Amino acid sequence: MKQMEKRKYMNPYWAGTLLGLVLLAAMFLSGRGLGASGGMKYLVVSAVGAVDKEHAQTAPFYSKYFEDGKKPALNWLSIELFGLVIGGFASGAISGRLKLKTEKSPKIRNWTRFLFAFLGGCLFVYGAQLARGCTSGAALSGMAVLSVAGFVTMMAIFGSAYLFAWFFRKLWI
Repeated sequence: MKQMEKRKYMNPYWAGTLLGLVLLAAMFLSGRGLGASGGMKYLVVSAVGAVDKEHAQTAPFYSKYFEDGKKPALNWLSIELFGLVIGGFASGAISGRLKLKTEKSPKIRNWTRFLFAFLGGCLFVYGAQLARGCTSGAALSGMAVLSVAGFVTMMAIFGSAYLFAWFFRKLWI
């Protein structure tokens, strides 16, 4: 029988406490909570500005991000995304879990896993823009300030994840 690989995980109570302290620090230092979907929007707007500067400065949606010489890539949300990537790599390195690996059921191929991960990511970002925030922005930051919308968002996220897990469980089991 194949031996189970011993994994190192952070205590979830410590992780939750640290996340709360990071959220508190973000609110104290920036006056705003955390959020990742807004950072992606700023990076996409920056990419459009780099490819076609004239279009970005004249189109109604993009032009507001470039007013008064603003640089969307230097918005604090964009910088937060770079911190998330660096922090993720640091966390993986410290815990000894930094390696290339595809986690999936043995019943599916790698490309199927990548396809579903990509489609899920696209749907999540699209939904986050429709909802004007992602899980970290709408749910965690909203719940931290006791916003009813934050609690409703978190219930909707977990509820929909539970329902979809039932339909897609065969991809994992």
